[in-house]
Amino acid sequence: MFDRFERAVAGRYLRSRRGERFVSVIAGFSLIGIALGVATLIIVMSVMGGFKVDLLSRILGFNGHLGVYGAAGPIENFDHVVARIKGVPGVTAAIPVVDGQVLLTDDRGNSSGGYVRGIRQADLRTLKSVSDHIVAGSLDNFQGDDAVAIGVGLARRFGLAVGSSITLVSPQGAATAFGTVPRVRAYKIVAIFQVGMNEYDTAYVFLPLQAAQVFFQKPDEASQIEVMVSDPDAVGAARRAIYAALGGMPVSVIDWTQSNNSFFAAVTVEQNVMFLILTLIILVAAFNVISSLIMMVKDKTRDIAVLRTIGASRGAIMRIFLMCGASVGVTGTLVGTVIGVLFCWNIETIQHWVEAATGTQVFNPEVYYLTHLPAKLDWHEVLQVVAMALALSLLATLYPSWRAARTDPVEALRHE
Repeated sequence: MFDRFERAVAGRYLRSRRGERFVSVIAGFSLIGIALGVATLIIVMSVMGGFKVDLLSRILGFNGHLGVYGAAGPIENFDHVVARIKGVPGVTAAIPVVDGQVLLTDDRGNSSGGYVRGIRQADLRTLKSVSDHIVAGSLDNFQGDDAVAIGVGLARRFGLAVGSSITLVSPQGAATAFGTVPRVRAYKIVAIFQVGMNEYDTAYVFLPLQAAQVFFQKPDEASQIEVMVSDPDAVGAARRAIYAALGGMPVSVIDWTQSNNSFFAAVTVEQNVMFLILTLIILVAAFNVISSLIMMVKDKTRDIAVLRTIGASRGAIMRIFLMCGASVGVTGTLVGTVIGVLFCWNIETIQHWVEAATGTQVFNPEVYYLTHLPAKLDWHEVLQVVAMALALSLLATLYPSWRAARTDPVEALRHE
């Protein structure tokens, strides 16, 4: 496409010498702008994609892919319902749960709102997001009527450890002649878990199922049945199969796409908006390419005229300046891609360096839900960013190159 003569002239124009360094400096800044724009876009899209995937995996690992609820209240004879659900193809687990909101207090008067989940010991072990992340104690002692497992955030807030006691206060108490008396019960901490999601680590408490039934006064009842399936993306088919297996029982089945739809839709919208905003950085750099090429064309007007008089065609002149602009765009895109990918691969290390250097917490888990900064490189998105940057930088070279090709050698040399 480009012959040796055109490549040689384009390379000569990109190398600065005395009197021409200003144009080369502008081209250099254009290259840096494109590189920074591409790197920033790759990093931000990877972090937001990792945030979405990590958050989704933790929510589903903690709550299940589907929830089966009684249409008129708690589910009675839930073991029979669990057996039917487990018979559905694709279902890997069906976990009866008794849950409710409580007030958590300790011996020193500290208090906080919390959420209690009553679950069997064997079922809690199937929740790998909890059972595989026990930082203190053991689930072996998660049985009886006085055991409890809490999150690491709650333990730090109250200064609790394994063997300490925590008091649960339920607002739904017993009616007496003096009014409603809240139910109050102290439990011994046997395990501390760290899911990695701040909301779960600071507010959720696990009780053995029978202990929760006694505390919430729901004998032989379950608030819901959490269902795990082998393919979380096929929850629609699993939901229909569960309805069919339950044979018209008065239940409601809600999958994770319904219960978290608004949240993940907001994350997707934010991801798209950030992509559009950060694309403006590359667009500004592309305009810098236009300005630098226009200045180069003006500076090389005499050279263009000489080239035309010795036989260079308009197409050759246009290709020379296309190569000049394309070299800036391609080099900037490649450099930005390398920087962005390397940054994503080492993002946690960089985060620790910044926190150690500044003494501040870069990623606050109370604001961003997760306890670390996730990054997931999607090579399809990376290719999209690279293709967009190359397209913008190449489009930016068309007008200056066309203008150079339209230069009239007679007019250019008339006053020389």
